[in-house]
Order: sequence, then C-alpha cells, then structure tokens
Amino acid sequence: MSTNQQKNLATPEEIWKILREVSESQKETDKLLKELSQEQKKTDQQIKKTDQQINKTDQQMKKTDQRLNRLGGRFDDRWGLMVESLVEGKVVELLQSRGINVYETAVRMEGSYRDKEGEIQKREIDILAANGNEVVAVEVKSTLNSDHIRYFLNTLKNFKKYFHRYKTETVYGAVAYLRSSSEAPVFAEKHGLFVIRATGDSASIINKKDFKPKAF
Repeated sequence: MSTNQQKNLATPEEIWKILREVSESQKETDKLLKELSQEQKKTDQQIKKTDQQINKTDQQMKKTDQRLNRLGGRFDDRWGLMVESLVEGKVVELLQSRGINVYETAVRMEGSYRDKEGEIQKREIDILAANGNEVVAVEVKSTLNSDHIRYFLNTLKNFKKYFHRYKTETVYGAVAYLRSSSEAPVFAEKHGLFVIRATGDSASIINKKDFKPKAF
C-alpha cells in the first residue's frame, strides 16, 4: 500500500465519529417519526370526532325535517278542511248560477268497486252536490296543482264504478282551492271541470262565462 493510499484511509476515531453522527441522526429521525405518528393519531381523533358531530347534526336535521313535514301536513289538512267547509256552504248557489240545479250536498263520500284483478279500489270525494239527475263531484285542495287534477280526472272516469247509486245520472267535476300553481286552473277548465276559488270568507267559480262542463 502506497503512502498516499494510507493517508486516504479514515482513522478509527473518524469512523467512530461518523457512526455517532449517523446514530444521532437516526435518533432524530425516529423522534420525528414518533411525533408525526402522534400528530396523525390526534388528527384521526379530530376527524372521527368531527364525523360524529356531523352525523349527530344530520340526525338532528332529519328529525327537524320530519317534524316540519308533520306540521306542514297538519297545516295543509286544516286549510283543506276550512276550504271544504267554505265551498260546501256555497257550492249549491255557485252551481245553480251556472245552470246545474243541484239542491243537496254531502261531504267525504266514500265509494269502492272490485277491479278485474279482484282488488278493491276505493276513492273519497270531498263534496258531492246532486239533484237526482245530475251530480257534481268536487275535489278540494288547499294548494291545487296539475297532478291533483290528473288524479281527479281518473276518479271521474270511473266515478260510476265507485258510486253505483249515481250510475244513471249525469256526472260533472269541479276543483276547489285556496292557492294553486299558475297552470292548474287553466288545465282544469281545459278538461271540462268547474274551477272554484276560495277567497276570504267566500268562493266563486272562475271559469269563463261560456264554459260548458264535461259530462263523465
């Protein structure tokens, strides 16, 4: 071995110094990794706690929505009953003004029939006005929309199946409401229904003067 090669070799003291530095560096790395692990655990705990709070909030919101829906349903039911009572008291007068000379009324009439599959089909009519030859079925809604009208038209189509006692009479339909979507009154009149709007402590038929009701 040449003299230059001997000079390039590290001494034992230098080797131990390097090893000590590597060991200290490793300790620092281990310490940093341990701190990071602890921080990660804290973060995981905070995330878990936040998720629990979010879930709790979601459950509370669901309960609140359910309560509001129940309250909204009760509110609509009460308005519906109010409109029904108001219209029932005026419907004879209103229909007579349009040439339908009914003189008796009934509310919450139920009818049923057995369909081809053997299932019992039931319907309830909010108000019926009759005179022995003609009968007008009135659907009452606190807020009327086109879907309500479509459903009612299907009921009218099968009215004489539901209500056998009127099978020889001429059947007309009417919808009564307190509020409505913009298209509902026009849609109802287009399909031959009387349209009755409740206003304040009264009610009125808002069909055109030359309106001719459809017989079902």
